[in-house]
Amino acid sequence: MKNLILAVFAVITMAFTTQVYAQKNPMVGGAAMYATKDIVDNAVHSKDHTTLVAAVKAAGLVETLKSAGPFTVFAPTNAAFDKLPAGTVDNLVKPENKATLTKILTYHVVAGKMDSKAIAKAIKAGGGKAELKTVQGGKLWAWMEGKKLVLKDEKGGMSTVTIADVYQKNGVIHVVDTVLMPK
Repeated sequence: MKNLILAVFAVITMAFTTQVYAQKNPMVGGAAMYATKDIVDNAVHSKDHTTLVAAVKAAGLVETLKSAGPFTVFAPTNAAFDKLPAGTVDNLVKPENKATLTKILTYHVVAGKMDSKAIAKAIKAGGGKAELKTVQGGKLWAWMEGKKLVLKDEKGGMSTVTIADVYQKNGVIHVVDTVLMPK
C-alpha cells in the first residue's frame, strides 16, 4: 500500500511539475517548451525552427547545446533563414562549409543565462545599449525600441526578438526574426 501511495504521489508530482513548466514558457512553433529539457530537446519540437535544428546538426553543435551551459540562444526561425539569399542555407550545410556555418551559429549564442530581465539590466547599465559577447567571439548590440528588444550584428543587420524568455534546463532561448551575421 505504501508503495502504491508513493507511486501515485510521484505521478501527481511529475504531472504538476510538467504543467507548471509548460505554463511558465511560451509555446514556440506550436510546441510546448519545457524548462526541464535542454535547448536541443526543446528546439526539435518547434515547427518554426526546423532549419536551425538541421544547421545545428550539420555544424556538429548538438552535444554542445545539450551540455550544462548555461547558454543564451538567439534562435532564428525558418522565416529568418528564408530572408537569406536563395541557396545560402543549402550551401552552408555542406560539409565543406562547416566552419562558416559553425561561426554563424555560435554568433547567436552568449555564454550564461540572460533572460529579458538580465538583458534589460545590461541595457540600462550601458546607457540604453548593451554589448553582448558571443561564444563565436564577436559582438552583438541590444537595445529597446518601445517594448521590442532589438539586436544589431557586426555587419549592421537588425533582428527583433519575437518570443523572449523560453527557459531551458541549460539556459534560455529568445526567438529572433532575422539571422545575425558576424564579420
